[in-house]
Parts: sequence; C-alpha cells; structure tokens
Amino acid sequence: QLQLVESGGDLVQPGGSLRLSCAASEFVLKYYPIGWFRQAPGKEREEVSCIKSGDGSIFYADSVKGRFTISRDNTKNTVYLQMNSLTPEDTAVYYCAPACSVNIATMYNYWGQGTQVTVSL
Repeated sequence: QLQLVESGGDLVQPGGSLRLSCAASEFVLKYYPIGWFRQAPGKEREEVSCIKSGDGSIFYADSVKGRFTISRDNTKNTVYLQMNSLTPEDTAVYYCAPACSVNIATMYNYWGQGTQVTVSL
C-alpha cells in the first residue's frame, strides 16, 4: 500500500491562501511522482498538480496555473501544495498520491482520506 497522508485543509475566504502537506516515505519520494488531486461535490476527481521524482518536473492543471505551487522537501519527506488567490471553485477534498494520473492512483488504490478545502465568505 502506498497511501500518503494529507493535511492542511481548512475554511478560507475567497482570495486567501492555504498550504497543503502530503507526508510520504523517503522511498516513495525517491522513486514515485507525487500528485495532488481534488474532488468537488458532484464532480469527478481531477488532477491538480504533480511533481516527478528524479528531475522534479512539474505539471499544473490549467485551472490552477499561476495560483498553485507544488514543492518537495526531501528533508521532511513532504510535498506541499501552496494555494493562493483561492476561489469558491477551488472548494473540494484534496488528495495526494504517488502518481500523476487519477486512473493510475485509482487502479492501485493509492487514495487516502484527503483533506477538505472550503473557500467561502
């Protein structure tokens, strides 16, 4: 099982910021990409961002590009998702997984509990 642990979700006002954390093992960070995903009520789970092992190349969904930043701290075995300029459309349960694809994460049952982000006045 390669389920990671998400934290940092909260209620935040529109325009605010939040930083999510994804705790993983040293082994996972060294050999697997780490993706952030989200699922809003009534919608399918979607890819938000991903950072690959090795060269550390990064992907962002168009909807978050320029607002969200993914980073990796190997000394803390943690991957972060810094979220700025949040809007109500960012409200969702956020998940991290050792994959960049929803399909792969689902196939191998990588999903953890997730962390709730609510953007509202």
